[in-house]
Amino acid sequence: MQQPDGKLVRFPKAKSHSGRPRDPRIDAFRGLALLMIFIDHMPGNPYEDYTIRNWGFSDAAEAFFVMSGIAAGLAYSGRFLPEARAANGLMPAVAPMWSRAWTLYIVHIFLTFSVIAIFALGAHYFAMPELLEKHNLGLVFEAPEAALPGVIALLHQIGYVNILPVYSVLLLFGPLMILGGLWRPWLVAGLSLAVWFAAGVWRLNIPNAPGTGEWFFDPLSWQFVFVVGLLIGIHMRRDERFVPKNWILFGIAAFTLVFVLAWKYIPEVGDFMNHQMWRLGQLGAPFHIVTHEKAYLAMPRLLHILAMVYVVSCLPVITRACGHKLAEPLRLMGRQGLLVFSAGTLMALSFQVLLAGFSDIEALPWLLPPIGATVLVAVAWLGDWRRRTDAAARASTPAADVQAPAAKRGAVASAS
Repeated sequence: MQQPDGKLVRFPKAKSHSGRPRDPRIDAFRGLALLMIFIDHMPGNPYEDYTIRNWGFSDAAEAFFVMSGIAAGLAYSGRFLPEARAANGLMPAVAPMWSRAWTLYIVHIFLTFSVIAIFALGAHYFAMPELLEKHNLGLVFEAPEAALPGVIALLHQIGYVNILPVYSVLLLFGPLMILGGLWRPWLVAGLSLAVWFAAGVWRLNIPNAPGTGEWFFDPLSWQFVFVVGLLIGIHMRRDERFVPKNWILFGIAAFTLVFVLAWKYIPEVGDFMNHQMWRLGQLGAPFHIVTHEKAYLAMPRLLHILAMVYVVSCLPVITRACGHKLAEPLRLMGRQGLLVFSAGTLMALSFQVLLAGFSDIEALPWLLPPIGATVLVAVAWLGDWRRRTDAAARASTPAADVQAPAAKRGAVASAS
């Protein structure tokens, strides 16, 4: 960015961005989360038995929110540092986050109408009108004059196409979260936890309209895992940890992961724990403390993802594995997060229609997920190639012509 006197004001970069390579865990785990979301969005395929939701109470959605928060903290927080705001003002820091939120909204609307078309075509081609009733689609076809305005206003959401609105809303409030995180990170974490608790106690959520129900991902509940990721990203940018390594805390987190597995798969443990949760509920404990409710990010799910994030962050072997050449397809997908998510959503919902229409082909559930995963890697490669091509073109253009646009594009690309 240039001042009126022509001098270039550079946004400060953290040492982690200039002094060492990009942390491979960020892209690898985001890519893995996107792959698992793709697989889980095709119910009935054999590969869904091996995704993260089979290893605990949380699933790929929680991982996606944490990784998105980390990416946002890394990409945007430098612009909010005092020296950057003193040199450039606040709006150059806020604008990229709000621009990204708008992009997510546009992509969500595109995906929603694409999925409506996919199921309409499937219902016609396979003569299966029941497809028009799936995933909250019924009202779209029965009363489009009421449902479509609700779609545009984010108040009527289609199943499996409902995660981007929450992310978009969180980015709108992202500048405030970052400013607070740079000032008093633990205060922000505490306030965020209090909002999560209050949302569950009083069922604070955005209602669906028209129709009944609420957002599948309650923003006031899911903001907590995003904020945790955001604070992790802010500290990573400074080559620091948000929560320091502590072997006692590591032991507690590791024990939590093992205990959750026992809770899920050992009947005696599961029956005992479920009964204790029921007793807590009878004593007046809030429902999001004693259930596994996903919409309000119930406590068992929340504790599981927090324990998993801490354990993974403390193990050097995880970092080495994520940086291995065999993990490059995952890193590639993680670098092109929005593109891969969009392509994966369209393929997963299309494959749902195919699985319903060709239910007599037993091999189809085995074949479609690997085909889709291969396509996702190819899509990510093309997106990465385009990014590198654009970067090379900008590098060959006189700096004065591209400095400001390049800075903006770079921040947005980092948070995709």
